[in-house]
Amino acid sequence: MKEHDCSPLTDFIEYPAEEMLSRSADFYDNIKRRHSIRKFSDRPVAREVIENCIKAAGTAPSGANHQPWQFVAISDPEIKRQVREQAENHERGFYSGRAGEEWLEALKPLGTDDQKPYLEIAPWLIAIFSEKKGGITKGEENTNYYVHESVGIATGFLINALHNAGLATLTHTPKPMSFLNKICQRTDNERAYMLLIAGYPADDATIPHHATVKKSLDDIATFL
Repeated sequence: MKEHDCSPLTDFIEYPAEEMLSRSADFYDNIKRRHSIRKFSDRPVAREVIENCIKAAGTAPSGANHQPWQFVAISDPEIKRQVREQAENHERGFYSGRAGEEWLEALKPLGTDDQKPYLEIAPWLIAIFSEKKGGITKGEENTNYYVHESVGIATGFLINALHNAGLATLTHTPKPMSFLNKICQRTDNERAYMLLIAGYPADDATIPHHATVKKSLDDIATFL
């Protein structure tokens, strides 16, 4: 490596081989309990919990460490109402034919439609935005690199953190999502990436059988 300003790695923890295996299995057992749900409770969730989860997302690796993301955490009922109204408006066009027959057929086993009441019911919506320009310090306007990949990794961290905290989640990507820029008062430098719903599951929450089918290790991995 070329010379650069750096510090020694001091917080890495190495586990004995047996514990490493046990921890990897425990993590798999925990994360496979995460399910996308579409029926949320209106039970409140402390802002501090959401803050900690967003801070965890902010530790994700990114191109040149520019951290090209913004998280807008929404709990205000009026703003959630606006999000639902706009999202359902776009979804009506999607489900009435804009998506195409193949896509709609693929969605049938999930039972989804243009009605999104959870956007108002769940205590938190987290709108995730990617930034075209930025830098390691807020206010910079340098080119950001690997933006899509970086924001995707950070979003994965956020979903994992929310699950680890004991919350249920749902990823939502209405097309187009530009209405989120207006509602959340974001600049043209930012592009809506995903809407994440977070909260407690409703008592009658369900999981589509289709969503429980996961590919085997042999189907998703190759060891060389």
